[in-house]
Amino acid sequence: MKRAQPHTEKHLIARIGWLRAAVLGANDGVLSTGSLILGVAAASTSQSSILLSGVAGLVAGAMAMAAGEYVSVSSQSDTEAADLAREKRELAGNEAAERAELAALYVARGVSVELASQVAEQLMAKDALAAHAKEELGISDATKARPLQAALASAASFFVGAVLPLLMVVVSPRSVLSATVAGSCLLLLAALGALGAKAGGATMGRAMVRVTVWGALAMATTAGIGSVFGVAFRI
Repeated sequence: MKRAQPHTEKHLIARIGWLRAAVLGANDGVLSTGSLILGVAAASTSQSSILLSGVAGLVAGAMAMAAGEYVSVSSQSDTEAADLAREKRELAGNEAAERAELAALYVARGVSVELASQVAEQLMAKDALAAHAKEELGISDATKARPLQAALASAASFFVGAVLPLLMVVVSPRSVLSATVAGSCLLLLAALGALGAKAGGATMGRAMVRVTVWGALAMATTAGIGSVFGVAFRI
């Protein structure tokens, strides 16, 4: 009888770290820069002032996204490191108890007591800390926090997302600038929602509607505030 050959599967969970940061950064780049442009444009300022505001928003936003993502994911990484250090001390202090603990986890999942003991013993013989990290703490290579990767992905994607609204300012006549920026931003947000959903294995239609509705609300609110302040300052 021919034995089945092992095969390697690529699971979507392996993308979660960089995918979340990239999609969040791109959406924020489009939405925050587009909203900023619409708010400034609603105040009836010149096209050069609108462009300058957009560029400033792009630079500040990209740096803020990178810093925020790095700090956030670094906190997660520190927590993981602390848990692993504690687990390492427990393994060094009482390996037999840790082996029993690991076996109990498998028993709780439906594995027989005898088989669970064998699995725990073999896994700990190979790499005790890795076995406990995955089964007890839920830490693996696929889900491990990577602060620098998340920060770079977030900043780069924000920059890419913010470029389109700025490009619309450059190529659009002042009379239709707001409409062009709003329309292009909504289309791009819908596309990003679909892309993020497809890469993450989620429903594309729901993601597109969700991000488009919230994007439209954010841009309308910012434009309204800009219009009110523009009138007030002119008075």
